Amino acid sequence: MPAPYFSIIMPVYNAQEHLKKTINSILDQSETSFEIIMIDDGSSDQSLAIMLDMANVDDRIKVISQSNQGVSKTRNLGAELARGRFLAFLDADDLWTIDKLLSHRELHENCPNINASFAKIAFVEDDQKNIRTYSTVPHTALTIKDVIAENLVCTTSNFVVSRAVFLDIGGFDEDMTHAEDQEILARLIQCGYHISGIDKYLVDYRLSPDGLSVNLPAMYAGWKKLAKTYSNKAEYYDSKAIYLRYLARRALRAGAPARVAFDYAIKGLFSDWKAFLRDKKRGWLTLISAGVGLILPRSTRIQIFS
Repeated sequence: MPAPYFSIIMPVYNAQEHLKKTINSILDQSETSFEIIMIDDGSSDQSLAIMLDMANVDDRIKVISQSNQGVSKTRNLGAELARGRFLAFLDADDLWTIDKLLSHRELHENCPNINASFAKIAFVEDDQKNIRTYSTVPHTALTIKDVIAENLVCTTSNFVVSRAVFLDIGGFDEDMTHAEDQEILARLIQCGYHISGIDKYLVDYRLSPDGLSVNLPAMYAGWKKLAKTYSNKAEYYDSKAIYLRYLARRALRAGAPARVAFDYAIKGLFSDWKAFLRDKKRGWLTLISAGVGLILPRSTRIQIFS
């Protein structure tokens, strides 16, 4: 059997609620040259049974089960087992649009010097097609400062990379439990590889209704470790301001408690107000939304920010 163009790697941990829809978003792709490597990472629900059932009806699906190892080790295992030219990562509760893989294939075939790519994502509330906002995609190749200051890829479900390049740099840092996605982007750039965006919405990133879809304090702790490694002293507070603005925006999108977004916004402003407000629209919108959000109910905050 010829090697597929894509190997899709999906770590799965207690994801029974959304798993079938996520897998179907792969099987519905207009690009059909792919394999799916699903790795159950010690689930205690029916995730493994669902995976095995779906593997029985499509031989492109390969299922592996292991004790809990964490997402970085699990993704690295998938990459070692993969046969595809490119790796595409998908979390077990996110969704792809029908032309996700085709869009990435067209980019990489037209621009062979690009080693990794990402696109726009939509922030979607739970099972409803309630799109709040779209992420942005810069029109230039990413720099280390770009990926340290703000996670423009947003989620690993948005990340496609050459398998050869991924293995060359050693895959995800297995010692990091948060910000590992930003770390691998920084390392790719540091090693001379090129990352580029597709100015097209291709991923639904699911936000939980209670606003707990992301662990913001853990993300911030991971970022500080990342910044110490990759940021020089002159850039640190500039990058810190932008990243805190990013966390404030994530809090607003996720419907987290109003004080959380406000605190991150104020910390970012005090870190470097010029950097925080350099993008005037994004800076002022974040600051105003975080401030006004203190006196508004959650549903209204979400509607205004989206």
